[in-house]
Amino acid sequence: MSEKLFNGFDSVSSKEWKQQIQADLKGADYNDTLVWESPEGIKVKPFYHNDNFTTPIPAGTKAASFNICQNIFVFNVEKSIARANDTLQRGAESIRFTIEDTKTDIEKLLNGIPLKNIHVYLHLGFFAIDFVKRINAVAKSKEATIYVQLDPIGRLAKEGNWFDKKDKDLDALNTIAIACTNISFLSVDGSLYQNAGANMVQQLAYTLAHTNEYFNAVATISQPIVLQVTVGTNYFFEIAKLRALRQLFRTIAKEYGHTHECHIIATPTKRNKTLYDYNTNMLRTTTECMSAILGGANAVANLPYDALYHKDNEFGDRIARNQLLVLKHESYFDKVDNPADGAYYIEELTQQLAEKALVLFKDIEANGGFLSQLKEGTIQRKIQESATKEQELFNSGKEVLLGTNKYPNKNDRMSGELELYPFVKTDAKKTLISPIIEKRLAEAIEKERLDSEKNEG
Repeated sequence: MSEKLFNGFDSVSSKEWKQQIQADLKGADYNDTLVWESPEGIKVKPFYHNDNFTTPIPAGTKAASFNICQNIFVFNVEKSIARANDTLQRGAESIRFTIEDTKTDIEKLLNGIPLKNIHVYLHLGFFAIDFVKRINAVAKSKEATIYVQLDPIGRLAKEGNWFDKKDKDLDALNTIAIACTNISFLSVDGSLYQNAGANMVQQLAYTLAHTNEYFNAVATISQPIVLQVTVGTNYFFEIAKLRALRQLFRTIAKEYGHTHECHIIATPTKRNKTLYDYNTNMLRTTTECMSAILGGANAVANLPYDALYHKDNEFGDRIARNQLLVLKHESYFDKVDNPADGAYYIEELTQQLAEKALVLFKDIEANGGFLSQLKEGTIQRKIQESATKEQELFNSGKEVLLGTNKYPNKNDRMSGELELYPFVKTDAKKTLISPIIEKRLAEAIEKERLDSEKNEG
């Protein structure tokens, strides 16, 4: 049918909409009643109209080709191979192996899976040039797409120390850049900032400044850079955050002649996940994965509902993977590349987040750069300030986690279920800087409830 619907209706301007709303408010103030401000300082209006809409920068996302990623911790190579192949048969499209031991037979691990058909991410808990060279050799011989997630700056931010020393770590990256041209070898862990309580503008600016340190330190970056991000439950803001991140990355990459798009791998945040009433975590991760896909993540690795307190298990992994499979195959999230393009609200959020993050990024660079501000403790202090504000909202009940600070099940018992320690761990080791600490909002309440359970026993 060629006839355009709604042509018979008169258009309504944004001014007319606002006048009608004002009349319906019966004297109440429009701004005080309907406009609210986010933690990032963005004033959110009750409606958005094309009268106030400028032509946006195309997002350039490829939501239709997002990959479902499965996380696997490598302890036993044979078992990891079997698990990887099993999850690939059950719907996973990429694998992220976490490897902590340099003695791991990496050739056997990689040759045990169908490398030509999938993307492989290797998160290494160490920094060994020879080990990375071995990975590069496999990638070359198998024509495989492998992302080695090396992030010494991220280690410094999270642990307080480099792998070795600053100069040695950055020199090693330059060595790898020259010797290992068949793999992506750089990764930026932006998830740390969100899990620690940074607001979205801070997350974007710190991830950008973190990335900029590598552009300055590594002479040749001929492969895509992986950006690891976590996604929260502020649905539309999170979509806009990922879109803004891709735009901002393009802006700084252009300055260094880097022509590759960033490669975003997204995971639901841990900050809002709960120990009690744990099934609500599945609802949270579902909307978070939706935001990640619509925001343009290249790969999404879902967080199992029981990840806080259970070791990796087949049931938790299967449920997490099936959530993504439902989104892809039953909800058709893989049918459109740029699904948020033209949505006035999301476009406006994207623009404002990008602009505010760029201002903060420039301020960081004007004051010595990301590493300098980490050393001074400025980044840590700013994140803590944001985290404290959010924690106060949670403690007062203004920020709600159902089943925890609202409508809790008083009969829920968890002390006998803990296979993992679900709280912040303190470590007395000596560090070069104060590390950025990841902490969940519900920790204090959960500790009190666990203590009560022990006292009952």
